[in-house]
Amino acid sequence: MNKKIRLYFSNKIQSDLVAQLKKEHSHYLKDVMRLKEGDTFSVFNSQGEWSASIMNYKKQEAQIKILKKVRDKRNEHNVWLAFTLIKQNPLNFIIQKGTELGVQKFIPVLSERTTVKDINIERIKKIIIESSEQSNRISVPEINKLVTLKNFIHNFPQKGCLIFCDINSDKSDLKKILSKKDLGPICILIGPEGDFSENERKLIIELNQSHSISLATNILRAETAALAAVTLVNYHLNLS
Repeated sequence: MNKKIRLYFSNKIQSDLVAQLKKEHSHYLKDVMRLKEGDTFSVFNSQGEWSASIMNYKKQEAQIKILKKVRDKRNEHNVWLAFTLIKQNPLNFIIQKGTELGVQKFIPVLSERTTVKDINIERIKKIIIESSEQSNRISVPEINKLVTLKNFIHNFPQKGCLIFCDINSDKSDLKKILSKKDLGPICILIGPEGDFSENERKLIIELNQSHSISLATNILRAETAALAAVTLVNYHLNLS
């Protein structure tokens, strides 16, 4: 089995299952990776990872057979990333690297000073799946629909923990914040290029589940702040 070839398979997987791959995956195996009948690769979803073999190519679609399970899904930290919309290239970077770093859910947020007003969710889903395939993770992160900051705060889980990355904060004790037992989802919130308005900052800070932290003395770009925060949160969670 070529361990470098991994494809996300959204349907139920079980040993001896025979299935058809989508055209884009079939094209990738046949024309890009040049796999032949009998060659093996991996398929995965939230159930785990299996080895599979190519039975044949018909009408540009590969027929495959699931062989055996090779890896179970492992427990992962429930880290979310809420971010205000930014331009496409830095947004792609956040999604790709956030997926590699283990983010479980991405939440696009619309704030008062957000200059970009729309997001292509289907395009983001494709980036997430490709990044999951390439980074050897089994779980595939969710991407929520665009939500206003007000609604995001209003609907934030009671047992959740909101890590607000705030350049005006003088606190950075993530270890203490993340040491609580039975901690719910840990959501990192990154602001827009022009920062949140004073009314928005008040709304965030007054949320009981909110904890303000400072990432650096310098002003960070949104994509830098997002990945720095995810890395720091993962570091402290792995210590506990």
